[in-house]
Amino acid sequence: MSSPHVCVIGAGSSGITVIKSLKENGISFDCYEKGSDVGGNWRFKNDNGLSNIYKSLHINTHRDRMEYRDFPMPKDYPDYPNHEPIQAYFLSYVDHFGLRKHIQFKNGVKKAERLPDGKWKVTPEKGASKIYDVLVVANGHHWSERWPDPAFPGKFSGKVIHSHSYVDPKTPVNCEGKNVVVLGMGNSAMDISVELSRPGVANKVFLSARRGAYVIPNYLFGKPLDKLTEVMPTWIPFSIQQFFAHLLIRFGVGKMEDFGLPKPDHKFGSAHPTISQDLLVRLGRGDITPKPVIEELKGKKIRFADGTEEDADVLIYCTGYNIKFPFFDEDFISAPNNYIPLFYRMFKPGIDNLMFVGLMQPLGAIMPLAERQGKWIAQYLKGNYHLPSEEEMLDWIKEDQDEMKKRYVSSTRHTIQVDFDIFMNQMAKEMERGKKRTPKKELVKA
Repeated sequence: MSSPHVCVIGAGSSGITVIKSLKENGISFDCYEKGSDVGGNWRFKNDNGLSNIYKSLHINTHRDRMEYRDFPMPKDYPDYPNHEPIQAYFLSYVDHFGLRKHIQFKNGVKKAERLPDGKWKVTPEKGASKIYDVLVVANGHHWSERWPDPAFPGKFSGKVIHSHSYVDPKTPVNCEGKNVVVLGMGNSAMDISVELSRPGVANKVFLSARRGAYVIPNYLFGKPLDKLTEVMPTWIPFSIQQFFAHLLIRFGVGKMEDFGLPKPDHKFGSAHPTISQDLLVRLGRGDITPKPVIEELKGKKIRFADGTEEDADVLIYCTGYNIKFPFFDEDFISAPNNYIPLFYRMFKPGIDNLMFVGLMQPLGAIMPLAERQGKWIAQYLKGNYHLPSEEEMLDWIKEDQDEMKKRYVSSTRHTIQVDFDIFMNQMAKEMERGKKRTPKKELVKA
């Protein structure tokens, strides 16, 4: 299409890198953001009503692996900074590339509908509806709380919150001096359990695991762990990578069951890893008591699958998120069980003017992946990349899902899983293939 007009939903870490590529390539766009500033989930106390992070949050991917390739993080940043310098980095990115004036803050998208002619009618929360040629969705996938389904039998008379609401030991529920049960084995569960187990905070902390997981540290052998993994070439078969990873974890960390945690029912790399430098030490010291999954809620007591019962005042569910698109009619586009079939996690077959960005769960950081997606979208809209046929895209999606099912345990957590380095290379190769599919006369100088 010639001179397309683009709507971008969201100015989080994915949305801002998309609009940077659009701006650099002279493509007209509007970007809508519910909050009063950029940053999405990394903006502490974000006023968009969706994003929320806890005060003590640090990145669990090394800063060099998280940064945009076109805008490196300051070298004086620590290896794993907390949310404040990360948010400052996003603010610098937006200001450096002159993006702020192109974002409509405090104005989210209320409804997006595809018209009979294929264009998009977008209705913002403020102002009149507008028509766009292209719609880019970057609304994030860590904001719609997922709760245990079915719910545990019985009733709990204490306070119950989801980790999405947790800010600090006193907010929104005062956990100081209380008995707290944390359900989950993901990164949020680890961070919250460790924070509450510090001296003078919670009275007792119980970590309830629904299934076993590998807990790996940020540092191993004196080096950032994700720096060690960089030396593994992407062409080495996954089975061999998995073998060496098992050795690394076995001798560098130990068995999970030696710390009282359930033995993982899968091989390392077959589930999203849990990263914590402190959890295993806290378990070893007895500051955190491991428990199996909850079996029944009994007023002030919680019964676990091993038959033990504990008095509890607070129950924190660290049970993940649902993928939601509140601006679409569910009958049009939705993600039941967190699955949405997309070509390279971005294009929906049959709708060539709709793209999703950052809709992935990488073994690594989303930002460089979203940056590459933004560059891809810009080249596509300029005519320098042509999509394969709808049939070929559906074949790719099926093959990708088959590979996912072979490798990962069945879970809503793994429906959008990707391996950072492998997926970066795959996207680069597909961009080249798409360029070759483009007639020479249509190519536009980047």
